[in-house]
Amino acid sequence: MSEGFNLDDAIRKVPGFPKEGILFYDITSVLANPDAFRYCIDSMVRLYKGSGLDAVAAIESRGFVFAAPFCDRLGLPLLLVRKKGKLPGRTISASYELEYGRAEIEMHVDDIPSGGKVLIVDDLIATGGTVKATIELLRRGGAEAVGVFSVVGLPYLEYDKALGDLPVRTLIEYFGE
Repeated sequence: MSEGFNLDDAIRKVPGFPKEGILFYDITSVLANPDAFRYCIDSMVRLYKGSGLDAVAAIESRGFVFAAPFCDRLGLPLLLVRKKGKLPGRTISASYELEYGRAEIEMHVDDIPSGGKVLIVDDLIATGGTVKATIELLRRGGAEAVGVFSVVGLPYLEYDKALGDLPVRTLIEYFGE
């Protein structure tokens, strides 16, 4: 892994998407760049190896892409956090606020390790609403969220207000336009 890798160069910035006034940080360009993707996974392993995690909860859908190889490398169970209605087994759900309205996520309740320490993984953290709902699901399933990993962080959208003192690690942060 190259410590000097410039992840910013690998992230596509799309002005005006999904609406005017928004600068969209598109990580699909990271996925299309094997060096950038490897850098992300290597960084995750370096950050969390030996941290005593029992599982990883990955948020749909790009969180799955980063969490799966990470879990494989560390031999950890991968728990899927999906939009409501996508999981076939016995689930628990939590809703959260969107910019316009509400959304709901679910997890298989039987997959959540009772008493386990779980890392939450997503590609980008903005307001923290989805992560906060995931924390609630883990708690209701008897596990503890011990941290959040995201490739991109947007701290200017104040995710720390939603997450309190839960440790959040990102590989790159953007502070608005």
